[in-house]
Amino acid sequence: MDEHDITPARRNFLKAGAALGTAVAAGLGPGVAAAARPQSALPLPEYERWDAIEIARRIRGGDVKPGEVLEAAIARAEAYSVINAVTSPHFDLAREQARGLDSAGRAEREARPPLSGVPFALKDLAVALKGTVTTNGCAFFKEAVADLDSTVVARYKAAGLNIFAKLATPEFGQTGTTESRLFGLTRNPWNLERSSGGSSGGASAAVAAGVLPVAHASDGGGSIRIPASHCGLFGLKPSRGLIPMGPAALEGWMGLSVHNVISRSVRDTAWLMQLSQGPEAGTRAAPPTADLVKALGRFPKGLKIGLFDTNLFGMGVHPECLEAVHKAATLCAGLGHHVEPISLQQLPFLEMFGGMGVMTGTGMLYTVRAREKLVGRQAREDEFEPINWLTLQKAQKYTAEQLYAARSVFDQGGRIFDEVLTRYDLILSPTTAALPPKLGELSLDQPFDDFAKRAVLASPFTAMFNMSGHPAMSVPLHWSAEGLPIGVQFAAPYGGEARLIALAAQLEKAAPWTDRRPPALA
Repeated sequence: MDEHDITPARRNFLKAGAALGTAVAAGLGPGVAAAARPQSALPLPEYERWDAIEIARRIRGGDVKPGEVLEAAIARAEAYSVINAVTSPHFDLAREQARGLDSAGRAEREARPPLSGVPFALKDLAVALKGTVTTNGCAFFKEAVADLDSTVVARYKAAGLNIFAKLATPEFGQTGTTESRLFGLTRNPWNLERSSGGSSGGASAAVAAGVLPVAHASDGGGSIRIPASHCGLFGLKPSRGLIPMGPAALEGWMGLSVHNVISRSVRDTAWLMQLSQGPEAGTRAAPPTADLVKALGRFPKGLKIGLFDTNLFGMGVHPECLEAVHKAATLCAGLGHHVEPISLQQLPFLEMFGGMGVMTGTGMLYTVRAREKLVGRQAREDEFEPINWLTLQKAQKYTAEQLYAARSVFDQGGRIFDEVLTRYDLILSPTTAALPPKLGELSLDQPFDDFAKRAVLASPFTAMFNMSGHPAMSVPLHWSAEGLPIGVQFAAPYGGEARLIALAAQLEKAAPWTDRRPPALA
């Protein structure tokens, strides 16, 4: 199969899960189709209980072969295809790599990189795997073959990860759900009528379903933390500049967007960050790196945590999201930390979000213009979601002054957060202001005013830290009355990833979540 062409590969992949999709179409309801294929029928049943570090340990010890765990991942991707997490299967590439690893003896296995043979997948947005297509969720890019690896992908490969697929994203990551005209709806494994979040919703759906223990994700306004929250997972947005974005561009959306992963276990995120962090050629400003693996065992004592639970758009916060954050505050207090309410009314909040629209629209326009030059023709309206096409038209009218003003107001917000974080070790808030939305509510294929009313509930807490550049994480500490996951967010000083990882590991031990599985898939 030609890995350059996503159409035949995806068609064959979808055929493997056709029976499950038919079950959903027949009206069997949320969860039923996903459970249609018993877990016992899948290879390596224990696979779904292992995180990436455990898989790597078992491969190194000779208990399982890379080919076995790869086939376990592929089988689950096919069995759970109803969630629609995989957009581009790269199964043949991954199988070729696994075959080269399967015959290794003990000495060779122990000499290999730490995550050798562990299955992995990339988000289908703004990341390149040489010889494969990255669509950005957009029809205009459905034949965009990468001629090199992104720096972060090269580091994943150097760590030994076996990349076997790309995962769904909304077009250009422009919304808090994962739905596109190009690939359809990505469903939340906890409730198939709900969104898995966005824009890394393919990653969160795949990890929550047990296809993978950890997957690549990116975050330009909450796109790691929102999907992690909606799917009961751990997601950390790093400080601006910690994990490389190049080589094509050294910042995503002029610093708003960053790479990392979504995982079930805290230690998987810590290890993947440890192996991918640090400057690349051309980097001029980046936070210091830290030993994030060591941070896993350094539970913090007596942190001073500021609790912020006000939606500065004035739209309120869902009662169960408030319950989640106050429950987290109580848990932290029980662990010996001090939690007290704070105000962030001093933030130029509306100006920051206005600047974000200028920055993301301009970034999308730049990417489209570069593609137009490469293919020798202009993009067409029918190749874009309606809201994104409108955004592109607006972006053509933005001025250099508006772009500069946007970055300036982000820096003002960053200064305010820096000042707050000299008085507090961390800021605790809801991750989102609402429960996981129903599919269609945040689609880019609807009137803009309808979209905007709901979008302000998705990222009022997360996007602030993209604009300021601070690290922030969503931790899965609560489930709603109807069984929907609800995360809470902690933000740290710039470069404070070790503090976040240490607290996350402490919370994971105090209130474990890694064994919680969507009932339909358990």
